[in-house]
Amino acid sequence: MLTRYVELEVVPAAQQYGLGIIPWSPLHGGLLSGIIRKMADGSAARGTTGRSADALAEHRNTIEAYEKLCADLGHDPADVALAWLLSRPGVTAPIVGPRTVDQLDRNLGALEVHLDEPTLTRLDELFPPVGNGGPGPEAWAW
Repeated sequence: MLTRYVELEVVPAAQQYGLGIIPWSPLHGGLLSGIIRKMADGSAARGTTGRSADALAEHRNTIEAYEKLCADLGHDPADVALAWLLSRPGVTAPIVGPRTVDQLDRNLGALEVHLDEPTLTRLDELFPPVGNGGPGPEAWAW
């Protein structure tokens, strides 16, 4: 959700050729997994150093609003992010990186999340598509 440039050319090309897309790092290094909540309760294993910390600093307001939306929905932020990804055209499956069986089991919770149109609209507001949305070059040209 945080990086949507792939929607400009990669997704339309894959769809045109009948190819599935398997996105890497769907939780953006932990930023979409409830990082602010985890930092507050001391359970954050990632996102507090290096590139993740820099990205959090840059997108903190958006991530806070996202975590509030997830709480309002009653779902874990990681589940919402994975459910959103699974709702995208052309996506076959995300590459998740669980370190434990428990983490894998928690990722499977995304399969139980239904994102209705108002929620998808709100997610687009928080994480807008590039330009005008849709494929390029129209998305950024006019």
